[in-house]
Amino acid sequence: MKSIVLLLLSLLLTVALVAAQEEDKGRPPYQCPKNCGGGHTCHIKNNDCHCKKFGDIKDIKLEFVRLNSWVDGSCGKTYTQWDIKIVNCGDCDLFEIYIGYDYTLRLRDSSSIWNMIRLPYGVLTLPSYQTSINAGASYTFGFIIEGTHKPNLDILYVRF
Repeated sequence: MKSIVLLLLSLLLTVALVAAQEEDKGRPPYQCPKNCGGGHTCHIKNNDCHCKKFGDIKDIKLEFVRLNSWVDGSCGKTYTQWDIKIVNCGDCDLFEIYIGYDYTLRLRDSSSIWNMIRLPYGVLTLPSYQTSINAGASYTFGFIIEGTHKPNLDILYVRF
């Protein structure tokens, strides 16, 4: 009887853990106090949070530089190398940034992105060794994608 109860308790605990992990999958990797919705950036400066429409942020911007395009002779696909510069135009150091991407960021392969970390659900963030971007400074990351189009990247969250 005890073994049946222990087995049932173990099974119940396993189900609870799996359910908690499944619920967590849809959450962004950052916490926004105001729960800014789609199309908005969660902007935190001096612990003051504001939801701003994509593109309405003045103290941080992304600059796209198309470096090169070529056709791979072995498969006939066109690839393009991009550098993306995160520019801190503000007067405070940037400590966290999350950048969203969609299907337009079709990487050539898993090693075709550098100086950023890919998180689940279409999110990029700074690597652990890049703890901040100083006021007035910039940080560059890059990737090689399939095609020649500029990929869609939106700043989802910034914390100064």
